[in-house]
Amino acid sequence: MSRDALFEFHRIGAFVKVTAIDSETGIEVSIVGPSNGGEAMLRANALRKLEAALRRNAARTP
Repeated sequence: MSRDALFEFHRIGAFVKVTAIDSETGIEVSIVGPSNGGEAMLRANALRKLEAALRRNAARTP
């Protein structure tokens, strides 16, 4: 992905909610993972979901 993404991490007990936001389009996705999963793994999973959402959005736009 060549564009910037913003990440928010919110710990909720034994879990972390990670929100990834595309800086260009404002498209936002969230994932929930274990708090001991490590920031890099959580960030990578959120980015993968964001990239999928961007591909779906691009396919809908003529």
